[in-house]
Amino acid sequence: MTDTARDQQIQAIAQPDPALLKYYLLSALVIPPLFPIIAPYLYFRYHTMRYKFTDDGISMSWGILFRREIIVNYARIQDIHLRSNVVERWFGLARILVQTASGSSSAEMTIEGLKEFEALRDFLYSRMRGVKDHPHPHHPAAPAPAVPALAGVGGGNAELAAALRETAAELRAVREALVQRKSPGS
Repeated sequence: MTDTARDQQIQAIAQPDPALLKYYLLSALVIPPLFPIIAPYLYFRYHTMRYKFTDDGISMSWGILFRREIIVNYARIQDIHLRSNVVERWFGLARILVQTASGSSSAEMTIEGLKEFEALRDFLYSRMRGVKDHPHPHHPAAPAPAVPALAGVGGGNAELAAALRETAAELRAVREALVQRKSPGS
């Protein structure tokens, strides 16, 4: 399958696989007295869960009374983990934990209920790298990559990145001047 076809297949995903509902109901059975409380919550969570994969980022929403939506831009993604327990593997499912630099040790977003989890992980990694490796076309690239970690910084931080590159270039010039000053006298 070509990358374009794979990307279109991933971007077409809008809701979780029906196996997730079975997993939810099975997990609600773990504590039988709480089943009447947990099962409706998980049932409605499954039926309202929606995903949207765009060129800019991921959107995930769920809930009836208390609607929750999480949007993560590919540029913010720091790490991606796959996690599945025995029952999830039995159903062919896995959770994709997307971490950002938010300062929290937990995942910013957990994408669950997809059987194409490896393809989605690869898609997210390619988008994450693509965003970080290639600066946006409306931001000019620096003449000398003085600070390589900031090469893909865009948006409101472009001025900060330019100032840091300029500062690094000046520090390099000062260091070279000091080296030249010491070498004739030694």
